[in-house]
Amino acid sequence: MMRKYEEIYALVRQIPPGKVATYGQIAALVGGCTARMVGYAMAATPEGSGVPWQRVINSKGKISPHGFGYGSALQRALLEGEGVVFDEQGSINLKRFGWLTSSG
Repeated sequence: MMRKYEEIYALVRQIPPGKVATYGQIAALVGGCTARMVGYAMAATPEGSGVPWQRVINSKGKISPHGFGYGSALQRALLEGEGVVFDEQGSINLKRFGWLTSSG
């Protein structure tokens, strides 16, 4: 399991500031894991590891609730600090901010 987490972390480190990827997208690119496993890996990201966990969101373009709400607020603040824009429903436009999408 830890070996798969390392593969997930290596891929997530490639997501540039101002871009996001979905749990399912990371799972498909890594192979041999599920979106849920990517979520568990992000929740277990070691502090100071350099993994930009905040750049991984759900397939609806939203932040998945975690950390009793504190983690979600931190994630949103970090993403907004990178220039990611949320709409009134708290969603991110994946066509605009998605990593490895056709628009960039």
